Amino acid sequence: MFGTRLNQTRKSKGFTAQQMADFLSMNLRAYRNYESDNRFPSPETLVKIADKLDVSIDFLLGRDDFLKSHGVFFDEH
Repeated sequence: MFGTRLNQTRKSKGFTAQQMADFLSMNLRAYRNYESDNRFPSPETLVKIADKLDVSIDFLLGRDDFLKSHGVFFDEH
């Protein structure tokens, strides 16, 4: 779920994978591991990703449906 959300959101915001890797000070292969769900970022990196993409961590983790079911609404797009 995380990797798919990360990939789709990155593309919708107009960033390349290389730009994200550079922003996070990592090589492209390491970043691609996030998008392919082979690795998960540290909490600090997860916050940086969410801030860069202007979305919530809950959205990236696929928790937006859970939150909506509990009366929490937000617009991520």
